[in-house]
Amino acid sequence: MLKPARKKEKDPEGRMPLADHLRELRNRLAKAMLAILAVTVVAAFFYNDIINFFTKPVLSSVGCPTSFAELAKQPKGATCARITINGLLAPFTLALKVSLMAGVVLATPVWLYQLWAFVAPGLHRSEKKYAYAFVGTGVPLFLSGAFFAYKVLPTTAKVLIDFTPHGVDNLLPLDDLLNLVTRMVIVFGLSFELPLLLIMLNLTGVLSGKRMLGWWRGMILGITIFAAFATPSTDPLTMLALAVPIWVLYFGAVVFALMNDKRRRQRAAMGPGDDEASDLDLTPEAIGEVEAVPASRALPENGSGEDRVNGYDDVT
Repeated sequence: MLKPARKKEKDPEGRMPLADHLRELRNRLAKAMLAILAVTVVAAFFYNDIINFFTKPVLSSVGCPTSFAELAKQPKGATCARITINGLLAPFTLALKVSLMAGVVLATPVWLYQLWAFVAPGLHRSEKKYAYAFVGTGVPLFLSGAFFAYKVLPTTAKVLIDFTPHGVDNLLPLDDLLNLVTRMVIVFGLSFELPLLLIMLNLTGVLSGKRMLGWWRGMILGITIFAAFATPSTDPLTMLALAVPIWVLYFGAVVFALMNDKRRRQRAAMGPGDDEASDLDLTPEAIGEVEAVPASRALPENGSGEDRVNGYDDVT
């Protein structure tokens, strides 16, 4: 009777042969792709709702009236935008694009977990702790920037549509509008990750808090210029609405870096702890003259014999 094969024990440090690494990577990617595919299929049934969610901020500010009551309230000579779509295959292609985008975004927890499960076994405990902190902080910051971009969209669309000549309707392709919304969400979300990047550089010892504080004039100017381009509005309040949160996040990162540098200096002054190894002094020292040992005293006597020297033969 054959005995069942023993389950192979995992290495506590996450080491495994190359074939096992490739096999695990294949399984993780397959699970991530299945999750994205499943969410994409579900999102296809809500395709119209997703489109309305992204186009509502723009249409609420620059959309053409759909009733006589709304038309009567519109100022004389005001411009408006009508969302259009061109081509026979364009609606189907756009539906696939929107559904896939929703699948990738909504399935983020699944494929991020699969990526983490593949990388985590090779990390040390301290590296895992930092990774949890960065992910736990980076996701809310990105979502905050994306939400802010969604709220700024109406003002941005109104400013851009005002360049249209009076009395002329602007035909806005739906795919162009979705690309604009996507770019703004990504740019705003990544801009809110600036303090996290600075903190990471400080924790790794690449950038000190004092140097970050010395850049405050250039950072304020750069953030303001970025806000001016990211929100193409003639209203300075809209530009400051984006610049001020990034200013606050930047100075928050500076304060954290200064406190971390102070804590690091205090720890270095206290010396190594009880459970830490002290630094070894590897400086070579000069060796004095060594007294020569006579051959007769090189080895102790251990009997006598014709073929022995000092009691030992050639083998011993």
